[in-house]
Amino acid sequence: MKNEKQGMINTQIKIMFRRNTMFVICYLSFVILALLLSSCAPSNNTKLETARVTRGDILASIPATGGVEPYNRLEIKPPVAGRVEEVLVNEGDTVKRGQVIAWMSSSDRAALLDAARAKGPSEVKYWEDVYKPTPVIAPVNGFIIVRNVEPGQTFTVSDAILVMADHLIVKAQVDETDLASIKLNQKADIILDAYASNVIPARVEHIAYESTVINNVTVYEVDVVPTFVPLFFRSGMSATVNFYQQEKRNILLIPSRAIKKVGTQAYAFVSRNGKIVAVPIKIGLENSSTEVVSGLSLDTEVIIPTAKIVSDTLNTDHGPRFNLFGGQRR
Repeated sequence: MKNEKQGMINTQIKIMFRRNTMFVICYLSFVILALLLSSCAPSNNTKLETARVTRGDILASIPATGGVEPYNRLEIKPPVAGRVEEVLVNEGDTVKRGQVIAWMSSSDRAALLDAARAKGPSEVKYWEDVYKPTPVIAPVNGFIIVRNVEPGQTFTVSDAILVMADHLIVKAQVDETDLASIKLNQKADIILDAYASNVIPARVEHIAYESTVINNVTVYEVDVVPTFVPLFFRSGMSATVNFYQQEKRNILLIPSRAIKKVGTQAYAFVSRNGKIVAVPIKIGLENSSTEVVSGLSLDTEVIIPTAKIVSDTLNTDHGPRFNLFGGQRR
């Protein structure tokens, strides 16, 4: 009898221990969850980034990537196989049409001179006077971009010993969707990746009639000629070309990142009575700044929206609603 009572007591103790353990586990889980939620919740003290509607000028442009290339790349090949005796130019040197840029010996002349050297200087001089070297002539005005040979090296008629260019241009790859906005003689500017602080004025000289496909995108090659060619221009450099579209002066502007577009409607975000609301606005030209046609006035303070602000103002009953497919619904 005594053992039965003791067993019952032990069983009750175990049940109470299990209940208390479950209570402690549930309580701790609740505390941890509350801490996690509070840490994820935005702080009311978070300072929002703002900007003001200002008055200024805007230039809309279409950007495109490209590279510096010679407009006319000329490989200079010798008329006969032989040996280079003297190279008179270096890379970057400017040359004129008809200028001698190298001297060469044909294979026969090179063999005669080598044999004459075994007989002495007078024999060499005799054959040098009798058998003159062949000049290599610059065919156009331009500059040297590649020097492939040095004196003493041999070559064949298929080897390009020097490469010339008349002038350097940028060949830009323009997406087919932007091609309608590109015209001949249209103004543009060139910014080289290697010299990003230098903006070089340019114009459109040629628009390709045949497309190419780059990374599954159909593009057209557009030749952009700089107004002047800086000394730091080098063939093969990467560049960005901005094609001028339209310019407006003395208009209302706000930073483009202060705007959220939903379908065809644009919204700016302002604070009213302590709450952030989305204001429908009409916009015009866009760049890093955007033209405000209507909906905001000069000096209005706008809020740079975060993802939460956009969600709270455009996905609740307190503001316009939109669906995942971009269409606005009331």
